[in-house]
Amino acid sequence: MKRSLLAIVASATLATSAVAAESVEVLHWWTSGGEAAALGVLKKDLEGQGVTWNDMPVAGGGGEAAMTALRARVTSGNPPSAVQALGFDITDWAKQGVVADLNSLAKAENWDKVVPTALQKFSKYDGKWIAAPVNVHSTNWVWANKAVLEKAGVKEMPATWDQFIAALDKVQKAGFIGLAHGGQAWQDATLFDGVVLATGGVEFYNKAFVQKDPKALNSATMVKAFDRMKQLRSYVDKDFSNRDWNLASAMVIEGKAGFQIMGDWAKGEFLNAKKVPNKDFACFRVPGTQGMVSFNSDQFLMFKVGAASAGAQLKLAKAIMNPSFQSAFNVVKGSVPARTDVPNTAFDACGKKGMADLAEANKSGKLVGSMAHGHAVPASIKNGFYDAITAQFNGSMTSAAAAKAMAQAAE
Repeated sequence: MKRSLLAIVASATLATSAVAAESVEVLHWWTSGGEAAALGVLKKDLEGQGVTWNDMPVAGGGGEAAMTALRARVTSGNPPSAVQALGFDITDWAKQGVVADLNSLAKAENWDKVVPTALQKFSKYDGKWIAAPVNVHSTNWVWANKAVLEKAGVKEMPATWDQFIAALDKVQKAGFIGLAHGGQAWQDATLFDGVVLATGGVEFYNKAFVQKDPKALNSATMVKAFDRMKQLRSYVDKDFSNRDWNLASAMVIEGKAGFQIMGDWAKGEFLNAKKVPNKDFACFRVPGTQGMVSFNSDQFLMFKVGAASAGAQLKLAKAIMNPSFQSAFNVVKGSVPARTDVPNTAFDACGKKGMADLAEANKSGKLVGSMAHGHAVPASIKNGFYDAITAQFNGSMTSAAAAKAMAQAAE
């Protein structure tokens, strides 16, 4: 009897150890307050299933540093279970034959029917699901501090480019910073996404950034877009260089600046600071881009792992695609779900607007991949675009020279 009891205890201990041993290692760049809170939703979900989350955060935003860290891990033959990745970065890894096959799970859960086709372009490779999309972000948003605008005499949110410049003027004259911005290449390019859409529209944007048409890239319209970037530069404070995006968001939240042009992940910072949409802050599309959405999608790219880790990896993928998680996560993150069957009931005013805008743009053909965030051109070309955009924004290149450099980068 005694030996039987010992055997039972030993068996239970082994079972507990097996559950505790299930773990996933996740590389990501969600390190700011709002982002960390959103990621906490996923961690808690997995912990409830007995899966330990081993964090591998890489600060900085945009993913460049994360991809550098990842290359070192994959080269050494020790890839993490999952990596936050964007657009063509996913495709590049798939071509190397180092990614997992999620088709069995995807088929069982009908991912083909619920994930928008535009996202599937990056979630799948050669017909095989390799990544689980967690959200759809859009980059052509403006965030505004309503109290600052009121003090500056801005009574309505600007709907045209000229109205936007007039509002920036008023904010600046009232003693505030007009445009909160961080001087990093990906942030400059995020501004440019919205400016090009506002200047040339969807057709021009696609010709330039998706089709890489040299005539569009080196055109009068592109020069005009760069001239508008120079306008925006005049409303940025002198200390903007190398400022992280969330610190720029904080400038708006704290009433130091009037506006910020940033993707909808910025909303997470406002919510984390207990600010309320339409009361404390406003969210609207970059003036001139109403009805258009430039998107990027955070996805967790799954790498080939050993048999002992494969089960936990599938639990992670399943948890990411769970409709209730997609709602809970995106409510906190500021983005919208990567599934079309998630209701908008839990979302705030900006979230509901984001979901409605996405549906409208998808239906009208005005949903475009963000150049700045790796959903329009591969990294090799994108980085060339970054160089031209940043050089012009910082004053070392003329608008005409920058447009010419864009065309050369596409070659």
